[in-house]
Amino acid sequence: MRELELYIHIPFCVQKCRYCDFLSAPADDGAKRQYTDALIREITAVPEGQDSIVTTVFFGGGTPSVLPGEWTAEIMETLKKKFTFAPDAEISTEANPGTVDREKLRLWRESGINRVSFGCQSSSNEELRMLGRIHTWKDFLESFDLARESGFDNINVDLMSGLPGQSLAMWETTLRRTVRLKPEHISAYSLIVEEGTPFASMQLDLPDEDTERRMYARTGELLGEHGYRRYEISNYALPGRECRHNIGYWIRTDYLGLGLGASSLTGSTRFSNVPDMEMYLKNSGMPERLRREVQVLSKKDEMEETMFLGLRLMRGVDKHRFQENFHTTVRQVYAPVLDRFQKLGLLEETEDAVFLTEEGISVSNAVMAEFLL
Repeated sequence: MRELELYIHIPFCVQKCRYCDFLSAPADDGAKRQYTDALIREITAVPEGQDSIVTTVFFGGGTPSVLPGEWTAEIMETLKKKFTFAPDAEISTEANPGTVDREKLRLWRESGINRVSFGCQSSSNEELRMLGRIHTWKDFLESFDLARESGFDNINVDLMSGLPGQSLAMWETTLRRTVRLKPEHISAYSLIVEEGTPFASMQLDLPDEDTERRMYARTGELLGEHGYRRYEISNYALPGRECRHNIGYWIRTDYLGLGLGASSLTGSTRFSNVPDMEMYLKNSGMPERLRREVQVLSKKDEMEETMFLGLRLMRGVDKHRFQENFHTTVRQVYAPVLDRFQKLGLLEETEDAVFLTEEGISVSNAVMAEFLL
């Protein structure tokens, strides 16, 4: 059976953060219940999954933890009725500190959720206020401890560097405070100011490029000292605790997005659901009416995606898998690019893989762009 990943979009939050450009907004309980019912209708009606086994599920948003625990359990029950799950399926949910309690965590565990990803971002209350976060460091610590006490032994913490006014020392403080808790996984992202967000219209005192590079380098050093291995450009894990769902995206495992605006890749086809809430609620029981931006990928498209997604992983692009999928070799398709970047010290190539060097990671976007045919 084909492996299939599921992404469940919960487009609600308590308050929109100043840097956020995701499809999310605050809503009352009535709107949340209406959406939950529509999501359950979509899950029940989708045609995909008959010949697949679900290996990972990821509840993202927004803030999935704003839903009552009973409603999340309803969604999980519907998923299990609809799809065949692998016995060791990784089932993750994002959570905002301060939006979980003991009862909600118990219901998550009973429903099958076995991994929690906390959006912490910083250990500085001043930085959290500046970002528009609703929680304090103390709130995060309380939520983290509750998750541990509730039996969660696979926890991720999201952190954000390159913040306005942030120094290297301030970033190190956040890293050190976080590793003391020994989460299994840490995602360390650099702030990107997106168009249309409140930050985009503000005069921000952002760290310069050299400071950002030093922050990134120090992240790898400090986390490495505490046993975390970088396995993807922005993700670090204790041995065996890499996020399987995210790895699936980078190696182009089939995934089905369910919910408002959710994206999918099934076989050679990419598509996404409508981002309009009224249209989604009206048509959720008829998935064919929800789908937009349907793109059937050519062999060229798929090779390009394999390279620029796979290069995000430290292990790089698997050359044997590439040949198996496309009946040609990476070198036959990309020899000039491979040779040029190897001479520049940005890429390395072995018998099994092509991957970025440390220097290549620092200019990864420019390198990846060269793999567009």
